[in-house]
Amino acid sequence: MRSGIKTALHIADPLPDVRAKSYGQFSPAPGVTADRVSYGTGYGLRVPAIVYHAAGATIVKHPALVIVNGHSGDKSSWYAYWAGILYSRAGAVVLTYDPIGEYERNSDRKSGTRQHDTELAPPASQSSEQDMGRRLGGLMVTDVMQAVSYLADRPDVDPKRIAVLGYSMGSFVSSVACAVDTRIHACVLAGGGDLDGAGGYWDSSTKMCQAIPYQSLAFLGERGPALYALSAKRGPTLVINGSNDGVVDIPHHGADWFEQLRKQTVAELGSSKDVFDLVFVPGGGHAPYFLTKTAALWLQDKLKFPEWTKKQIEAVPEMQIREWATKNKLDAVSLRQPKNEGNLMALGNDIPLVSFEQLQAVPDTLWQSQKEEYVYESWVERAQAASQ
Repeated sequence: MRSGIKTALHIADPLPDVRAKSYGQFSPAPGVTADRVSYGTGYGLRVPAIVYHAAGATIVKHPALVIVNGHSGDKSSWYAYWAGILYSRAGAVVLTYDPIGEYERNSDRKSGTRQHDTELAPPASQSSEQDMGRRLGGLMVTDVMQAVSYLADRPDVDPKRIAVLGYSMGSFVSSVACAVDTRIHACVLAGGGDLDGAGGYWDSSTKMCQAIPYQSLAFLGERGPALYALSAKRGPTLVINGSNDGVVDIPHHGADWFEQLRKQTVAELGSSKDVFDLVFVPGGGHAPYFLTKTAALWLQDKLKFPEWTKKQIEAVPEMQIREWATKNKLDAVSLRQPKNEGNLMALGNDIPLVSFEQLQAVPDTLWQSQKEEYVYESWVERAQAASQ
């Protein structure tokens, strides 16, 4: 089944060489160091990333997290660097990166472009829109798997304690990555995880990066139970959503719906071991709930953060993101609907604003000279050539 998913989405097996490169460091907060790096992914492309960890040398191997963004998000999104700073203080190594078409993977180095939503109507003799959608979904999954490869190669990371945390579109990408990549120990799906059936939300969602890739997995039969069964074979998963999250249709995918999905998954798997845990945040909207105390306690149980205990997590202060954004004069597009991300109560009340410029991973001169290794247009050209 895993092989079939990789084939359907054109995910290379074996994966490409990581070819990791480092471009220096900076300190986004006291006691935290951020590495500017890049790593190889599908189609000969590279992924710019920021990797957060505790300052100073260490001989201890730490748990690690990969943060997978939602639509229009990238490593400069507030929740990406919030997660990086928060969990690095817990003793984790946290990787944040740019999805294809965003920030350093955009030809103008802009964020919020949603280039990966672009519907591609190929010229005659070239690939179909459906094939390009499958390839785009596969690239997004490969980016996550290559982040795992990069982290597993780091001397400060315990390769048996790597988790993937996805939000919104990232929850969809993560649900596939966590089904096919057995190196991932734990998975958190926030603002999503409601993997429904034919004609449902994910089949009808943004075509290129979600609907076509999800439709392409129809060979699995009931896709939600199949993906969750594969994920359970890999390890534990947490699905955490706001009960009023209308973005991914949670009001129609409530507790009863998920209980039925759980029963189907158990039947598919033949066991209840590591079938997903489920949490609803009462009255919550669409938000990256992996920043909450509930998610942190779940991750602590699965990963054993070296600098946190359950008691310490319980004592960490929380802050409403709307108040934090106002205090820091942050006018992010994703925060303009206060009932969603702005209403989130996140762990930590002293996370600083990190500037867009600080979060550039690849030096300007180098990026300009190697631009074709990063940007969306290069992927389109190479994916079309590969599908002819």
